[in-house]
Amino acid sequence: MNDEGDLLQEDTTKDEVNETEASKMNKLRRTRKKVTKPHVCSTEVGDMDISNSSDCTRDINQILTTPQLSSRMKYIKQAMAKNHLQFVRFEATDLHGVSRSKSIPAHFFQEKVVHGVYMPRGYLELIPNPRDNEVNHIRATCFNSDIVLMPELSTFRVLPWAERTARVICDTFTVTGEPLLTSPRYIAKRQLNQLQDSGFSLLSAFIYDFCIFGVPEIINSKTISFPATTLLNDHDQPFMQELVDGLYHTGANVESFSSSTRPGQMEICFLPEFGISSADNAFTLRTGVKEVARKYNYIASFFVETGFCNSGILSHSLWDVGGKRNLFCNSSGTEQLTVTGRKWLAGLLKHSAALSCLMAPAVSCRKRYAKESKDLKDSVPTTWGYNDNSCAFNIKCHGEKGTRIENKLGSATANPYLVLAATVAAGLDGLHGSDEVAAGPDDSTDLHRSKPSEIPLKLEDALVALEEDQCLKEALGETFIRYFVAMKKYELENEETDAERNKFLEYFI
Repeated sequence: MNDEGDLLQEDTTKDEVNETEASKMNKLRRTRKKVTKPHVCSTEVGDMDISNSSDCTRDINQILTTPQLSSRMKYIKQAMAKNHLQFVRFEATDLHGVSRSKSIPAHFFQEKVVHGVYMPRGYLELIPNPRDNEVNHIRATCFNSDIVLMPELSTFRVLPWAERTARVICDTFTVTGEPLLTSPRYIAKRQLNQLQDSGFSLLSAFIYDFCIFGVPEIINSKTISFPATTLLNDHDQPFMQELVDGLYHTGANVESFSSSTRPGQMEICFLPEFGISSADNAFTLRTGVKEVARKYNYIASFFVETGFCNSGILSHSLWDVGGKRNLFCNSSGTEQLTVTGRKWLAGLLKHSAALSCLMAPAVSCRKRYAKESKDLKDSVPTTWGYNDNSCAFNIKCHGEKGTRIENKLGSATANPYLVLAATVAAGLDGLHGSDEVAAGPDDSTDLHRSKPSEIPLKLEDALVALEEDQCLKEALGETFIRYFVAMKKYELENEETDAERNKFLEYFI
């Protein structure tokens, strides 16, 4: 690359160009009226703040003005020069939660901010075929068309684990400017917008388990990967320390990390954030942990060799729209959910069958639902309780974070944006329902429902539940539901145990 000072030099002529490009970008984005801006509380690029305001409750439909865009671009250019960046990744999530990206030479970044980056739509909607290691998709005429990746500049970060490279998370559009209706991030932002319109905001954080395996070995013509057992005893701190420090520099604040129950299994907990940031943090982890692991000759996976998926928990609480008051916390100081909290929980319970389809989207993910059940049943009850980690919905009422609900239906292989979107959609339905919760005598915390909630054990039954759930279908969009169900049916038709295991290790990072 040529001298960075020459590359990023700004003179009067370039300022005029910036103004013109910013105007073009505003015009382009005005054609995308359905797109929403998330809450962004942490938007650092190195030590520089590229946000307009520290207010987490600003209008999420806000469109950047020309001066605001120029200000952000100024900070980004300074970061690019300071770090001698050569490339910028334009990242978007596919339906599985895997990063699909295009890397752009740094000197083209400003141009791509204005016009976007084109990518074949099939990159985000392809289905890995475990039968013959080829890639196929459901037949549709639109899959060969292009989509446009438009960057959200507040997500620009220098990647500590990639040499002279930064990344920016993108939203996806058709070439005519319409949002891609199967985009998980778009669906999540739309639900957060619905939540804000109802006068609420969501504070949430993901808690992930993942496994670290040693470099695969060939034994009797089979490729076998052994867990990195030393991690169980915290003997390999440099790996986790580099990962956690790297996540911090990408804006994802890790509250804690520890070894978990199995050899090579680790748990990582993020600090809670408002809006889309919690899902962005999880999305960043899913790529970052793999790239850091490779540097240490490990393979990182959210899948366990025993056939189970690691857990992916969404811990969340409902706040007022200003983010000042936790609406789950009881003012009396008792460890009980408020009426608002009980209504939210009732929505989660009501839609638990359909939720499980999005949060445990593979056959192996659902095995843990029945791991303690000795009876051969088609479903298990949806459980909830206070400070009980064995429940599907665990209400935690202790600690400085205040009352929160842990949605434990999810596996670590689920797409975090879909987990967030579906949880909000179900909770909102509970808030809007007048007959879902009836408090018992003396403000009892009992939840009275006409029909007990059940979680299907088979993925096929969960798909039916998702198709029949009119609330989630309307919230997430019929286009998305139709495609998601078809994709999962395709995977079921081509299911093979060994191939599925390898698929999770190599694809579902």
